[in-house]
Amino acid sequence: MTQFNEFSSGIELASYVTSSGLLCRSWNTISSSSIASNEGQRLSWKVHKEEDADLKIIVFETTSQVKLDLVSSLKLKNQNFLHFEFLCTRKNPEFQLNKDAYHLFYENLQSLDELKSHLQITSSTRLIVTGQGLGGSVAILFTLSLLDIFTTGKNRPLCITFGSPLIGDMNLQKAMSRSTTWNSCFLQVVSHKDPLLRMFVGPHATQYMPFGTFLFCSDESSTCFENPESISVVLKAMASIQGENQGFQSSDYGNIVEKLYQKSIYKDLLARGVDMTGCSTLQASIILQLSALGLTPQMQQQKQYNIDINNLVRTIEILEKKYNHQKRTIFDPTKKLNVMKVDMVQLEWYKKDSRNQNIGYYDRYKNMLSTNKFSTSDQDVVNFHKNLTNYWEKMVETAELKPQKEGAAFRTRWLFAGTNYRRMVEPLEIANYYYSNEGYKKSRKSYFETRSKHYKQLEEWLKEGTAAASNSNSTGTRNVESILTFDSCFWAHVEEAFISCKVVKDVKVDVQLKEKAKKKLLEFEDYVYGLLKNYEVSSDIFLRDSSYMTWWNEYEKIDGAVSYSKLGRFMSNANNYNVKYVKGTYNFN
Repeated sequence: MTQFNEFSSGIELASYVTSSGLLCRSWNTISSSSIASNEGQRLSWKVHKEEDADLKIIVFETTSQVKLDLVSSLKLKNQNFLHFEFLCTRKNPEFQLNKDAYHLFYENLQSLDELKSHLQITSSTRLIVTGQGLGGSVAILFTLSLLDIFTTGKNRPLCITFGSPLIGDMNLQKAMSRSTTWNSCFLQVVSHKDPLLRMFVGPHATQYMPFGTFLFCSDESSTCFENPESISVVLKAMASIQGENQGFQSSDYGNIVEKLYQKSIYKDLLARGVDMTGCSTLQASIILQLSALGLTPQMQQQKQYNIDINNLVRTIEILEKKYNHQKRTIFDPTKKLNVMKVDMVQLEWYKKDSRNQNIGYYDRYKNMLSTNKFSTSDQDVVNFHKNLTNYWEKMVETAELKPQKEGAAFRTRWLFAGTNYRRMVEPLEIANYYYSNEGYKKSRKSYFETRSKHYKQLEEWLKEGTAAASNSNSTGTRNVESILTFDSCFWAHVEEAFISCKVVKDVKVDVQLKEKAKKKLLEFEDYVYGLLKNYEVSSDIFLRDSSYMTWWNEYEKIDGAVSYSKLGRFMSNANNYNVKYVKGTYNFN
C-alpha cells in the first residue's frame, strides 16, 4: 500500500498569494477613492478597469452593521428569489445565508443584475470582486450569482474579501465544496487582530461554516487554510487571544497587505526559532502555519494567551488528515469506466449464451440461486453484478450531490450507460431478492418496497432526459431478440403475479384477498400488453421455461381469467409471440 508523507502547504500557498500582487491591487482599489452613493442607499459599488492587465475590479462598500441572523434559501425561493437556487442539489436542497448581507444584495437586485449584464467578460478578461467587512460579504453573494454564468477556468471570477463575516451555514459550504472549481473562486483575508470575525465563531454562531481559501495574517507573516473545519478551529483560536484586537482599524489591512507583499518578494516568510524535533512533516507544516500567526509555544509560555498550542496542533493535524483522505478518495467515475465496460460486455455474453441454451439470463441466474449450484461462469456473473452495482451506486450519489446545472449535465452524459446498466443488472437484483435466503423469503415484502434508491434515481434520469436519450434502447420493432426489456422491474412484476396466482388458487384465502389478487392480475395483463404493443420486451420472455411462460400457464388455469383479454388473444397462438412479435408483424390494434 502506498504511504503518503502528509504535508500542509499553507505557508507556500500564502507566499504565492501575497507575492502575486492581487491583494495589493484589490485593497488599493478599495481605498483609492470614495464610492458615490444615492441618498438612503445602504450599498454602493464601483467598477475599476486596469487596461494594461485586462483586469476588472468590482468593489462593494457599505456602512451597515452585521448581525448573526440567517435566512433560509427555501424562504427566498418561496419569495421567487432564484439567483442561488442553482447551488441546491437533490441531497442538499436548502442552505442558509447571513440575513443582513442578503438584504443588502436583494435591495439592489435590479441594479446588480444590470451590472452583471454589462460586465462584458471575454476569455482573456480577469475579474476580481472585492470588499471589506460586510461589503465583502455582499461581494461573495455577487460572485456566487456569477458562478452560474461564468463557468470556464479562464474567466471565472475571483472574490477577495478583507475581514468579512462568514456568509452561510454548513449546507452552503457543502454546496460549494461539491464543485471542482467554485471553492477556488473565494479568497478571504483575515487579520488575527480583526474583531469582526470573532462574533461568528462564538457559542451563538455555531450554524456558520466557512468555505473557500482563508489567508490568515499576523503583523509579520501569513498562512492559508482550505479545510473548512481547520479554518473554524483557527478562527476560534484567534478569537480566544486576549487583548490582541485593541486599536485595530479596517484600514490596517492596507499596511498588512503591503508588508506581506514586501516580505514575500524577499522570501522572508518562515518562522524563526521554533523547535520541530520529532515532528512529522504535517505537524511541522502546521506549526509553521500557526507560527505565522504568532501562535507559538514560546508565546504560550509567556502567558500572552490561554491556548494550548500543542493541543491545537493535534486538532488541526487530525482535521487535515481527514480532509486529505477525503480528497484522495473522491469517487472519479472515469477511472473505473473501462473495467465497468468489460463487466457489462461479460453480462451481454452471459445473456446471449443463456439464450443459446434456450433459457433467459434472468431465469438462468434465478435457477442458480434457487438450486445453489454455481458454475464458474455463474460465479463470475455474481461478481460482475456486485462490481457494477457498487460502481453505479457511487456514480448516482456523486451526481445527486452536484449543483443543479452541473448535475444535470453529468446525468445527461451518463444517461445511456446508466440506462443499459439498470436494464441489464436490475433483473439479477430481482432474482437475488426473490430466490436467495434473504429478501422476500425473509421479509415477505414485494421488491418494490425495498428497491435500491440508485435504480430509482437512474429511472428518474431517463424520464428527465431528452426524447433522443430516453429512446436510447429503442431499436424499432424488428430487434426484440437482442434488446433489453425497457422496464428493468419487469421480472419483479412477474414474480408478484406468481404470488397473486397462488393467492387466487389457495382455498384457505378469504374472498376479499382473492378479489384483490385478481385485480392485480388484470393490471399485470394490461401492463404486459402495453409493453408488447410498444415492442419494449425482449422475446426471451417467451422461451419455453421462462418465468413468464410458467406464470402464464398457471394463470390460464384460473377460471375465466383470459377469455376476453387482449393478452389472452395474443398468447393463444404461439405463432403470435414466436414469429409475428419477433418480426414486428403482429397487429396490436
